[in-house]
Amino acid sequence: MRAAILIAMLSLPLLAQAQDSPVGRWKTIDDATGKVKSVVEIYQARDGSHAGRVVDILDTKDGPNPACDKCKGALQGKPIKGMTILWGLKPDGKGKWSGGHVLDPENGKTYKSRLELLDGGGKLGMSGCVAFFCRQQVWIRQ
Repeated sequence: MRAAILIAMLSLPLLAQAQDSPVGRWKTIDDATGKVKSVVEIYQARDGSHAGRVVDILDTKDGPNPACDKCKGALQGKPIKGMTILWGLKPDGKGKWSGGHVLDPENGKTYKSRLELLDGGGKLGMSGCVAFFCRQQVWIRQ
């Protein structure tokens, strides 16, 4: 019993820290349909920035393992599952990261990106921007 209480108490700071970071798995929500489309895992890259890769595709009209047909260069025709779609995000104040890029596999375009933790870390605002115009999707922590 004491061991269980000790483990629970020691894990509280780790849980709090996880809520202050975008690191983890996030359900992406289609802003047009409201459906969960995929799961993206955000991780800390070797250079200290944050990046994210698609780990699961849940809702697609192109089959269970679609390719990025509209991507250009080395990503052309590659499977979206496993693809890094977020990179270069650096802390920009408490609960915010910016300076990165996001790839939209549906149109093959890359946008400037920023992240912001919402609702105490249970949700993530992921914005893709062109110039000063940004569009935000709200992702849910898995």
